Amino acid sequence: MASVGLSGVTKAFGDLVVVRSVDLTVAEGEFMVLVGPSGCGKSTTLRMIAGLEEASSGTIRIGARDVTRLEPRDRNVAMVFQNYALYPHKTVYDNLAFGLRMRGAGKAEIADRVARAAAILRIEPLLARKPRQLSGGQMQRVALGRALVREPDVFLFDEPLSNLDAKMRVHMRDEIARLHREVGTAMIYVTHDQVEAMTLGDRICVMKDGVVQQVGAPLAVYDRPANRFVAGFIGSPEMNFAEGEVAAENGGMVFRSGSLALPLPLPAAGGGARLSPGEKAVIGIRPEHLALSAEGFPARVVHVERMGNESVLVLDAGQPMRAVTGRDDAVRAGETVRLAAPPGRLHLFDRAGEALAVI
Repeated sequence: MASVGLSGVTKAFGDLVVVRSVDLTVAEGEFMVLVGPSGCGKSTTLRMIAGLEEASSGTIRIGARDVTRLEPRDRNVAMVFQNYALYPHKTVYDNLAFGLRMRGAGKAEIADRVARAAAILRIEPLLARKPRQLSGGQMQRVALGRALVREPDVFLFDEPLSNLDAKMRVHMRDEIARLHREVGTAMIYVTHDQVEAMTLGDRICVMKDGVVQQVGAPLAVYDRPANRFVAGFIGSPEMNFAEGEVAAENGGMVFRSGSLALPLPLPAAGGGARLSPGEKAVIGIRPEHLALSAEGFPARVVHVERMGNESVLVLDAGQPMRAVTGRDDAVRAGETVRLAAPPGRLHLFDRAGEALAVI
């Protein structure tokens, strides 16, 4: 096992900088998820760790070794790709054994490693089959097994579940989490799916435009996003935002955005939030933190998405909003409801999108 450290890692293609000055440490045995929208630089960062892309500047370390300029075969990492990359003419056993044979491993060692990997991944009955005889989930297990037999210092995953249907993705998330618990090796996992990030990662690294926006435990990032981008990207449905300004009214502070008026606690809106009356700001409220309340602000129900155990209210509160409530068959489109968020659930951002306070 080994840790991974990136210091000032940048990747540019000519004048186009796709990854900019990434500093990131992954501890031994940690599961780190790189998450962000398509084109944010997360896969390029992973490929630089693997050695499939050369870093334009910066340093990459695996354990005590500086691997920045080493060839991929010399880094002792194993990578699992989105497209499985199995040899169609070889059996599952031979797909698992191929890399070991290329490294000159003996037959007994190959048989032992393949047997152990197959047992961990529960693919023993598949060893004599060809890839065309496997389902998508089974092929993904074989791809995991091919990485596992190498006994690498670090596992790298590049959106490995994106080709699977929704039900199989959930199942394979469980399998990857179980694999991590059993082998205890550091894993770096790239995805654009924030549900995968939240459910798999010990920590997540949110990226945008090649720049790291925030690194932290999933719930810490969810509860205290560093900026408006992170707040909107993490969470489903995404956070509601309202742009407006702070006003002093009746001896207190109020955030106003059109017809929406939200009281702000004085300590948070004063020194803590660094805002003055008349200053522009943005309020963020997660849909799941809005509740029906006679004391709340009014909103017209545009549409109700009934999900079974809960309902998503599509609202007009002077700006579009969503609220996730418990199952409530009585709420209908066209009605006006009142909503409120409990203390500690309002996120205040400045005009540049940087987080100021949670109030």
